Amino acid sequence: MYDIIVTGAGHAGCEAALSAARMGSSCLLISSDLTAIARMSCNPAIGGVAKGQITREIDALGGEMAKAIDATGIQFRMLNRSKGPAMHSPRAQADRTLYSLYMRNVIEKEANIDLLQDTVVGIECSGGAFSGVRLMSGRIINGRTAILSCGTFLNGLIHIGMNHYAGGRTIAEPPVYGLTEDLVKYGFAAGRLKTGTPARIDARSVEYDLVEEQSGDPLPISFSFRNTPVINRHQISCFVTKTTKATHEILKKGFDRSPLFSGKVQGIGPRYCPSIEDKICRFPDKDSHHIFLEPEGFDTNEMYVNGFSTSLPEEIQLEALQSLPGLRNVKMIRPGYAIEYDYFFPYQINRSLETKLVKNLFFAGQINGTSGYEEAAAQGLIAGINATLLLRGRAPLHLKRSDAYIGVLIDDLVTKETNEPYRMFTSSAEHRLLLRHDNADIRLCHHAKSAGLIDADTFSDCTNKKRLIDTLNQLCLDTKIKPDVANTLLAGLGHPPVTTTQSAVNLLKKPGVHFHMLLESALSFKESVYAVTDDPLVFEQVEIDLKYEGYLKRDLLMAEKILRLDLHEIPASFRYDHVTGLSNEGREKLMKLRPETIGQASRILGVSPSDISVLMIRLGR
Repeated sequence: MYDIIVTGAGHAGCEAALSAARMGSSCLLISSDLTAIARMSCNPAIGGVAKGQITREIDALGGEMAKAIDATGIQFRMLNRSKGPAMHSPRAQADRTLYSLYMRNVIEKEANIDLLQDTVVGIECSGGAFSGVRLMSGRIINGRTAILSCGTFLNGLIHIGMNHYAGGRTIAEPPVYGLTEDLVKYGFAAGRLKTGTPARIDARSVEYDLVEEQSGDPLPISFSFRNTPVINRHQISCFVTKTTKATHEILKKGFDRSPLFSGKVQGIGPRYCPSIEDKICRFPDKDSHHIFLEPEGFDTNEMYVNGFSTSLPEEIQLEALQSLPGLRNVKMIRPGYAIEYDYFFPYQINRSLETKLVKNLFFAGQINGTSGYEEAAAQGLIAGINATLLLRGRAPLHLKRSDAYIGVLIDDLVTKETNEPYRMFTSSAEHRLLLRHDNADIRLCHHAKSAGLIDADTFSDCTNKKRLIDTLNQLCLDTKIKPDVANTLLAGLGHPPVTTTQSAVNLLKKPGVHFHMLLESALSFKESVYAVTDDPLVFEQVEIDLKYEGYLKRDLLMAEKILRLDLHEIPASFRYDHVTGLSNEGREKLMKLRPETIGQASRILGVSPSDISVLMIRLGR
């Protein structure tokens, strides 16, 4: 009997199996196709706005995604450099094939993971708890816990124009039948969602003199904090073009054969990643939309047309693509398509990702209504950790909203009614200045150490980094810089001269002043700093800590207030229907979502502050 059975070897399943196995659990990872482990079915990239922060959090917690993209990336960029540090987000283009091979290699080397090629079509339960899985082959495999990470395979249906095909991720991959219906028998409520992907084109058919080149950063930053070598390999450029009025007219010709507009697609699509036909309808006054041409690897001519997701007929897709600047003679390798699939409303899971209806059963990834590789991987990691902790009789890992974007993600899933694919944004996190990509290791390494997912050396590196930052913060407070030295620096930035000695902190807080400028201007300060460390990543965090000190303190105070509410737990069997004084809407939402804490209850749409007061009185808080 396995400790944990993981269904599906996508980004969620891989992280789930690896985290559980590394904690000592025996795992069986089941996939319908073992050559497709961690396949990038859509965009060949990891990271981006908020997603890059999640990837670094996965790494800080001992996950594999960051190391995988560091090893297989073909271009690395830091997005939003012109904005504040809370918005800085790492992103990398991946070699799609190498990424999948890397993850399979890592999994095959893990002694506690067994692989099985088959399809799970049902679960077995005993006494209200999971006990095994039923396979398409007819076998039943027993396990103590299970993590379902089925991606878009549950009753998957692919649409291209008015044609539709059974497909789990691509036309070549069959969907999973039976598992949704089996779970519904246990009382789970299922819904239907839709996502899509653009066409792929032949890179040799692009006229590169008519498109804008987009290069990678000259000094790329690794996603992983853990002993990752400097990334100095050759990077491949992406390219930018845009739609035209002619493009829009061509696309409109196919609207009568669009499965989105004809009603053939019943699933709800992602609000923030719409198809190109949806963009044209929603923004009729916009004459053009940016389109990004992204190579899919080092040794392939296949190119991903980012921003051109569509399910229109193939001939319309090709005609529209050939209307874009630089794509006049483009060859389409495979068309874009929409895929609709089953998911389960995430109010049916706890913060641990264990389901409320069946004990020892966990859901992770798109089965919970999320979109994106990073969101899926994060859930898989947490599910693997918590399934192992459950087996050991230990309390689950609950990341707070002020701990990590992963905490925001899970809290949003269990407190907000998800009826469209959920995607993480920096705007989703009220504490985003605390949750920067650069400090994910410091924020989360103690959780990883407690779970046994990082070794002593990695934890020591993290705590040493924190010590260096604290030391330099104090050094900046103590260091006094004479007016003549300060004015030499300030004059070049348009600041009025100072007449008194300035602390390094005061100078850093002035607009336009950066840590490296102080090092260049004040030699004695530079000597003191370099006696501590010469790490530019430490310098970056010191600058952020001091320059944004007031905002950080305010965020911490707000987080403490929220934490006080989250410490008040609500019994799972609590009878909201017996509580007088609750509003009708509040009672209805509380009975449906069944929050685990007062804090969670306060974040449910439709639950008023007066409802929270009534609850706290009833619970004796």
